[in-house]
Amino acid sequence: VRLVRSTDDPDSEVYAVKETVSEFANREYKALRELAHLGAPSVQPIAVIEGRTDDSNAELPCALVTRFLPYSLPYRVLLSGKDVTSNDITMMANALALLLVQLHLLGFWWGDCSLSNTLFRRDAEAFAAYLVDAETGEFQKSLSDGQREHDLEIAHFNVAAELEDLALSGVLFPGMDPIRASEAVIKRYHRIWKALKERQVLDPKDRHAVERAMRQLQDLGFAVDEVSVSLDGESQKLYFQPKLVAPGYHRNRLRELTGLETEALQAKRLLASLDRFRGREENPKPPIADSARRWLNETYRPIVEMIPQNARGRIEEAQFFHEVLEHRWYLSEREGHDVGLTFAAQSYIDDVAPFRRDSGVEMEANK
Repeated sequence: VRLVRSTDDPDSEVYAVKETVSEFANREYKALRELAHLGAPSVQPIAVIEGRTDDSNAELPCALVTRFLPYSLPYRVLLSGKDVTSNDITMMANALALLLVQLHLLGFWWGDCSLSNTLFRRDAEAFAAYLVDAETGEFQKSLSDGQREHDLEIAHFNVAAELEDLALSGVLFPGMDPIRASEAVIKRYHRIWKALKERQVLDPKDRHAVERAMRQLQDLGFAVDEVSVSLDGESQKLYFQPKLVAPGYHRNRLRELTGLETEALQAKRLLASLDRFRGREENPKPPIADSARRWLNETYRPIVEMIPQNARGRIEEAQFFHEVLEHRWYLSEREGHDVGLTFAAQSYIDDVAPFRRDSGVEMEANK
């Protein structure tokens, strides 16, 4: 895969060009189009180019063109830094597991789930994963347990092999076992799938049991559109069964209130900031939409407008805001008082940003 710019302008659009045979290119283009239509975390397909020739009129392979995912990084870059921790690997495993759950909920069998076929974007203190290669994937009306487990077996093998390769190269976090790290993806997948799909037994005497079960799903980032709650008269057991769930609970809420497009955990963090802002408003509280507009103009925008010009395009605004909030907490703990958001932002720009692993585009990058 080669990355190319649409023009010589360094700020122009970046595309990924993958050479393959026509059959595979068209099939993958169709799959990516459908994934995009369904809102799945995946790259955007642009075109399939056939009949290509070089300067001497020699035939060239067919090419699939996708839009490069802004602010993203491949796993090798993320895991090759000297400051990588076991938590980074855990967060990447969680992101990959969540991506696979989201695809399976849509009836998409990936067939080649791996770190290499995934791009990662920072999402608050974690990562968000995006599918970038759908060549082997296919849609089904719904996936059987056997199909899902087959996908998991492929993921288990691929991730372990990729991490083992990094270990042999001497860049993997010391002491990290590639097999156990790969198993973490599978275990996380099963935990999420169980929460979304399996019936839970709740305490019928607990008035807040259903609310907590709903909140658990929302904390995973899923909006709950339909549930079944039933009481077994004989056993007096309360059963809670999610019926219709969809990812994007916090993202959708933030978008409704502010118009901001962010990753899931970024949205959760920004909503918490909005809640604190609203908590400081005088009673009676204004409508939430008015509070959101004021928070956007008085808190969020002044901070993200401080992003240095040379860092724009390399760090998402929502991620910058989150990292400034984290830095503010650190400084306030050290100083023994709240240092304020503007001071924290400038301190972050001066003392942290220069050493941050950015998600810039290397035009020579190849997969």
